[in-house]
Parts: sequence; C-alpha cells; structure tokens
Amino acid sequence: MGEGDGQADVVVVGARCGGAATAMLLGRLGHRVTVVERARMPSDTLSTHGLARGAVVQLARWGLLDRVLASGAPSLREVMFRIGDAEEVRAVKPRAGVDQLVAPRRHILDGILAAAAAGAGARIRTGLTACGLLRAQDGRIQGVLASAVDGERICLPAKVVVGADGVRSRMAVWSGSAVRESHPADNATFYVYVAGLPWRRLEYHAGTLASGQTGYAGVFPTHDGEACVWVCCPASMVSGVRGAAVEPFLGLVAAVSPTLAARARAGRIASRVRGAVRLPNQLRRATGPGWALVGDAGCHRDPITGHGITDAFRDAELLAGSIDAFLRGDAADLSGYETARDAALRETFEITCALSRYPPLPEFVALQQRLRHALNAEADYLASLQLSVTA
Repeated sequence: MGEGDGQADVVVVGARCGGAATAMLLGRLGHRVTVVERARMPSDTLSTHGLARGAVVQLARWGLLDRVLASGAPSLREVMFRIGDAEEVRAVKPRAGVDQLVAPRRHILDGILAAAAAGAGARIRTGLTACGLLRAQDGRIQGVLASAVDGERICLPAKVVVGADGVRSRMAVWSGSAVRESHPADNATFYVYVAGLPWRRLEYHAGTLASGQTGYAGVFPTHDGEACVWVCCPASMVSGVRGAAVEPFLGLVAAVSPTLAARARAGRIASRVRGAVRLPNQLRRATGPGWALVGDAGCHRDPITGHGITDAFRDAELLAGSIDAFLRGDAADLSGYETARDAALRETFEITCALSRYPPLPEFVALQQRLRHALNAEADYLASLQLSVTA
C-alpha cells in the first residue's frame, strides 16, 4: 500500500464545484489540502449550468468572475419570461455587487475552480478514486483510502475529510450520513446544446401541459455561440427522450413553448440529449466526527430552480469557515456549518420542492415570484459573508 502526501489538514473527495471551491477557500486560509478526483479534469458533467445571482456574487467575491468571462462565457444582462403567450424582458439590475448573470460550461467552470484551488496551494490528484475511509479506534474519520488507475492503494490521512462526490455520494454512505429530509420528486430534466442562432439572453418559458400541470423550459447562452436549451416536466412524459432522440426532446419543449421549440429546430443541434429522471429533493446530515459533506452530497434539489451550483458555492464558504475555526481551535466540532447551511437553504429548498410538483400555471407563477425575491435576499446574504477568501 502506497503512502500519500503526508497528513493533510483536509482531504476533499471530489474536484468539481463544491469540492474545488472548498479546497480553494481552505488553501487561501492557509490550510494543507489534498483533493481526490477520479475523473480526468477538465471534463464535462451532467448540468444545465445556469448560475443564479448568488453564485455570480460568490465568483466575484472570490476574484474568479473575470476569469469565467475571459473564458468566453457571455455576460448575460437580460432575462426573458414567457408565460403562455405573454412575454416580458427584464434587465438584470445591479444587486449585491453584480449586474450580470452567466452560464459557463461545466468543464470550463470546474477547470477554473480547480486551477484556483491549486493556485491556493491545494494538491489536486485526478485519476484517483476514493475507496474507503480511515478511522480511529473511537470511530472518528481520520483520512481516505484511495485507489490509483494501476490499482495501487494509497492512504491519505487528514484531520477532516470532506465528501464532495455528488448526489450518489459514497462518502455519505461510508460516513453514515442519514437522509434527514426527503420530498417526493417525480421530475425529469433534459437538455441539448443548440448552435447557429443569436442567443442573447436567459429565457424561461412556462406553459400548461395536457395533464393540467405546468411545464418549464428555457435557454442558457454559453460558450462558443451555443445555448443550453432545457426542459423540466413530470417524469411520465419523457419516454424515449434520451441520447440521439432529438425529436422526442423537441416535442417536450413544444408542449411547453411551441415558439422555443421552433427556434431550436431552426438552429443546429450540437450535442446529444442528456438528462435525468426522478432526482431527489433531500437533505443529509452534513457533519460528524472528522467529516463533512458539501454540494450535492449533502443537499440535492430538483434542477427546476437551477440552484445546485449556488448551493455548492454557498456551502463551500460556510464549510471552509467552520473547518478553519475547528482547525484553529476556535470550535469544538463542525456542527455550526450544518446549522448555517440549513438556515441558508430553507426557503429556496421549500420553493424548489413545491415547483417540482408542477402545479397549475397560476400557482407555478406565484412560486416563481416568491423564488425571485428569495434569490435576491440570498445574494445579499452571500455578499455580506465575512470570510477572508479573495485571491
């Protein structure tokens, strides 16, 4: 069995949004961090990747927004809402220090975050798969057992282990993290990339389906003149919508917004159809002796509110502050992180659960109005955080 890099203060399992951001922030706070990631980076992952204002606030505070814009992600300063046949375009007003939104491709955003983590001193080890935890005699987690591509087992001791390995987190299972809260999720989200059209703004379309429920679709302009065109609907509607089956996907979009489907057909479909069905609305216990969960590993919600990356960024900063206090001896454990996380996510999580039931259009629109106010309040909260994390 091979040795790791010597004892780190923190080992983070997962190098995408939640994991890389946590590693970057801890590195900037002066802690020794090792990140374990089984994928080769940069690489893509399942995500519609539109950032809520709170996530843009975080990128700006961390000194990374300019890097995202320099990568070619378009600055988005208008949002279009289409409810049935009624259409409204709004400017993105300045708030919490930002006056634009952005929807960078994940292989680019994750790469920027991983590079920032490495620049802060974190050791990023890709092609390495976590396969177990190291425990003290009293059960406290004190490191990670990992496997290299050639099969070599490597011990990575640490004072704290962070699971950032997604909604199907093995770290959550191994640490014994219980699902504390779960809500029904009969959802489906699918998307493609469409090129060859002048996508200028974020778009959100809501329409009444044959079932009487509301369907939701939209456009996130992204790199290389392409846009992520997506649809959210009840899972019962998505038979045959996968892989190369573009027409069934466009049929779903047309059920919500015929005008959006027609525009997508006029462009060039630049990818296969990707998506998922019945993703959970759930909260897990987020901390325990020697461990914590961040991002989708600890909190996952239906993609209908596009809030996953914002959750990951917010929780990365809350967790980094809690770990910093623990390692410096100012806190007895990490439980303060879980308390702060639960308070910060409560309203948007409840709205997400309600929207993912696809209620009739008037109720759906009222929930979207409530969500808009909640996202603005969240952005103000994130702008007010005091952790010293700027590059």
